[in-house]
Amino acid sequence: MSSQKTVLILGVSGQVGRELQRSFADAGELICCDRRQVDFANPEQLRNVVREAAPDVILNAAAYTAVDRAESDGDAAMAVNAQAPRILAEEARRRAALFVHYSTDYVFDGSKNGPRIETDPTGPLNVYGASKLTGEQAIAEVGGKYLILRTSWVYGPHGKNFLLTMLRLGAERERLTIVDDQTGSPTTSMAIADATRVIVDRVLDAPEKDWAGIYHMTCAGSTTWCGFAREIFAQAGSLLAGVPEVIPIASSKYPTPATRPRNSILSNEKLAARFSVRLPTWETALDSVLTKLRVDSSAGSLNR
Repeated sequence: MSSQKTVLILGVSGQVGRELQRSFADAGELICCDRRQVDFANPEQLRNVVREAAPDVILNAAAYTAVDRAESDGDAAMAVNAQAPRILAEEARRRAALFVHYSTDYVFDGSKNGPRIETDPTGPLNVYGASKLTGEQAIAEVGGKYLILRTSWVYGPHGKNFLLTMLRLGAERERLTIVDDQTGSPTTSMAIADATRVIVDRVLDAPEKDWAGIYHMTCAGSTTWCGFAREIFAQAGSLLAGVPEVIPIASSKYPTPATRPRNSILSNEKLAARFSVRLPTWETALDSVLTKLRVDSSAGSLNR
């Protein structure tokens, strides 16, 4: 980033939002908001936050992410995941600000055998995916300087996620049954935030180029939820008192209100070609998060 900017980060209490604060710490003036400062389902509040901040860059990490609850709470999911992005896109365009928004592999139905590319037909299987797709479409309709970054299987050192759940359950149980017929690319909040910073810097340093649009951004490689769990326990080391047996099961044995895509793998070739950005392999990224957890754990022990 060639000069200091005003950066508005929305959803800072979430997994990606927390890491964006870290990755953009030296970018200029950071204005950070979560649900304590603004109701993301309230259009007037949202517009006022943007207008008062007068940002050069808006990073929208706010989302309704309770996938199963969205099946019975569709209005709330649509308000945060579809209506709010439209408002933010409108305000960004009014200011000629860069707007970065995060979306999901759940906009697809998971029926394709290979990795999905950005132009593949969408077809969400659940309300959450439909709400995120509607948000994407709203941003594209508004236009302007926007980036929609689709990611998948997000986790990190903070919040509620698969990694932290496995570490907790691994300490409590000798055996775990984990779904083994859904495939995706576990992607860390740390890697997402770091890649976002690189992309934003390159966009702001070359504003005349044609870069607006949708990009897939996930860690490289793929696995199943069962494979992910096994790798977590293989790498966790000192974070675990013991290693549980991991037993693979079919999705049909673990029914949920919201149907999940069978194949969530996204191609990252467009991102690499346009911005020369590639995220690490999911195994390497997992090691980075576990290392962070060990450091935090050690620091906590020293401070007690």
